[in-house]
This record gives sequence, C-alpha cells and structure tokens, in this order.
Amino acid sequence: MSVLIVYYSRRGQNYCNGAIKNLVKGNTELAAQFIWQAVGGTLAEVKTVKEYPADYYACIDEAKAELRDKARPALKDMPENLDGYDTVFVGYPNWWGTMPMAMFTFLEGYNWQGKKIISFCTNEGSGMGSSERDIAAICRGATLLRGLSIHGAETARLKDKIMRWAKDSVK
Repeated sequence: MSVLIVYYSRRGQNYCNGAIKNLVKGNTELAAQFIWQAVGGTLAEVKTVKEYPADYYACIDEAKAELRDKARPALKDMPENLDGYDTVFVGYPNWWGTMPMAMFTFLEGYNWQGKKIISFCTNEGSGMGSSERDIAAICRGATLLRGLSIHGAETARLKDKIMRWAKDSVK
C-alpha cells in the first residue's frame, strides 16, 4: 500500500475558540503530520501561487469571494500524477462550508480511478460541511472512506485519536 497525505493549511492568524490566534503551524498541517506518523507515506502541502492575506479577516473575505466565483487558484510544486499512490488522505480547513478552493484545483487535476480517498477537516465547530460530497463529485472512480472532523483548536490534544483513526482507515 502506498499512501499520500496531501493537505492545505493556514499558518499565522487563525480563528481558535472564539479568538484570533497566531499559529506557527496550521491545525491541518499538524493533523497531517500525525497521520504521517501513524501510517507513513508521503506528505505533500498544497500551496497557492498567490498567497492569501496574512490578516485573518482579509483572508476569509478572499476565500468567500473565491467560493462565490468558483475560482481555481493556481498551485505550485504539485506532483505530475498520483500513479504511485493507492490511498490518499486529503486534509483541509473548513472555509465557508467546504474545502478551500485550492483543494478543488488540486483534486480536479488528477485521475482518481481506483484510489481510496480519506478526508480530514479542521474546523471550529462547522464539521465537514459539504466537503465530502464535493470530493465525491470531483473524484469519480475513487472509493471514499469515512472522513474525520477535527476541532482545530484541539488538534494537538487529539493526536492519539487522529493517529488511531488514520491506522484504522488503512487496515
């Protein structure tokens, strides 16, 4: 079994338990690292060519506009194909009820036929939103396994739970 853990995460200003906090490492990145520790594989961060604003409120305004416009932000440093992987963990924060539009760009760029996709989503109470339905619509031919909703502010404390879920997901 060959595993890819691909994620989009936001460092810097983030909304955590009702306040804006400055995170050295984004919650989704931290969760992705826990998954990698649990199951191994390749860790890959989705990065946009144009960076989002450092200010949290400016960032969420831009994210809302991208969702409204169905934007597909350009990405950098992405694999040419996913041929070497049969299981792909897909991680992201919940932005406006689904994945950041950069994740749509990523998912639409590959052939998912015969792959297993396991999603994980950090959020402050909004759960997975419509992200799992969105992934299913994009990734035709893939098998989608049960995703994990992670309360972002508690990501570090949930390390054991995340690692156990990841191990169970690849059995």
